[in-house]
Formats: sequence, C-alpha cells, structure tokens
Amino acid sequence: MLPLDSMERRHLKCPLCSGEKFRAEEGKLDSKWGFTAHKVRIAICENCGYVMMFYKGRTIWDFD
Repeated sequence: MLPLDSMERRHLKCPLCSGEKFRAEEGKLDSKWGFTAHKVRIAICENCGYVMMFYKGRTIWDFD
C-alpha cells in the first residue's frame, strides 16, 4: 500500500460519498492478448471503497 502524497490528497474527492481519505496502490492492466500493459495508480476511498484509476504509462512485454 502506498500513501498518497499531500498534493494528490488535496484534489481528490470521492464522487460517491464525497470522502477525502484515500489509500493508493500501483497496478497493471493487461491488453486482451497480453502483449502490452498499462500501468495505473489506484486511489481507493477509505470510506466507501470506490476505486479511481489514473494512467501512468504503457509498457510492452511486461510479464509477471
């Protein structure tokens, strides 16, 4: 689990519950055939669990 830095916290507000506390994680979304992947930063509302994803770039041939 990664903490959100103070600048990100100031601007995020949950669209469902208006919560302002989030925990952050890093993730990866694979393409349909697995040849490319998209890196994302995930913000999870600590109040209701709503998930927001922010694009961090694309990677190729990224095997787990």
